[in-house]
Amino acid sequence: SHLRIHDPWVVADTDSQTYWLFSRNDPAVTGDKRLGIMAYVSRDLAHWEKPRIVFTLPDGTWANDGAWAPEVHQWKGRWYLLATFHNEAAVIQAKGRRPTYRRTTLLAVSDRLDDPFTLMRGGDPIAPADDMTLDGTLHVDATGKPWLVYAHEWMQVGAGTIEAMPLKDDLSAAGPPQLLFRADEADWVVGQKQPEGDIVHVTDGPELFSTAKGALFMLWSSYGKDGYVQALARSTSGTVTGPWEQLGPLVERDSGHGMLFRAFDGRLMMVVHRPFKRALAKFYEMRDTGDRVEVLREAVELDGEAYPTHGCPMGAQDAGC
Repeated sequence: SHLRIHDPWVVADTDSQTYWLFSRNDPAVTGDKRLGIMAYVSRDLAHWEKPRIVFTLPDGTWANDGAWAPEVHQWKGRWYLLATFHNEAAVIQAKGRRPTYRRTTLLAVSDRLDDPFTLMRGGDPIAPADDMTLDGTLHVDATGKPWLVYAHEWMQVGAGTIEAMPLKDDLSAAGPPQLLFRADEADWVVGQKQPEGDIVHVTDGPELFSTAKGALFMLWSSYGKDGYVQALARSTSGTVTGPWEQLGPLVERDSGHGMLFRAFDGRLMMVVHRPFKRALAKFYEMRDTGDRVEVLREAVELDGEAYPTHGCPMGAQDAGC
């Protein structure tokens, strides 16, 4: 498949035996110009229906752009959509060298995965409103407590960070955010020179995953020597507050913003986008070793990649490629 998509998120819905792949609405694909979220639907990860609109930002909401990094999570019997929106006219206090504006993760809710999502709380941010943040993900810890984990935008802080904020059961803030790590703590991250003269470090796309042995990992992305990178970090305490150890790249070659999900046949899978511009969904078969998450191969039979980053091209006869 050649799925036009950025910041992919898969829900493997066991009740319907259906995969849902969420992304920002692309009018060239849906024919709908509204700002919102679209979803592809499949039963086998190889054949996908034309995407449908599952959420549009209501008129009168403070935001007017974004719809980045949609995620859909089941929590307390309902489905919650998290996505990043912004408005360049909604100026917030600058903490660095460049103007900053409101960018943050919003919440929407639906009782059913196949029904439209409704914006919650009038579009009020979950994270602190004066922080320029993005890519919020919902993490439920071993005690059943929800957390919002997100990236604090390099545009505001220079060295982008990943932060975690405890939530109440209604997914509103239960306390202040806590710093997990900075992008420049990872030795593979390459700083990006800016017109203002400084060098910044990007954090994107956190997603947390517990292994079969209970180890806690985080997928996250930044820029390395060859463009965008899908990387991995591990909590040395096994809890969201860390400390976090940087384990380096999982997939390079301008790939990133990935997430892990379990296919209906039991395989652990990862989806990323590549390249960063004009991105397509790329699928990987993964291995949970208990103390690590590893790439087994790129699933070229699903994504049609002629030059896979891992494993053999489609149709290759030689097992050694």
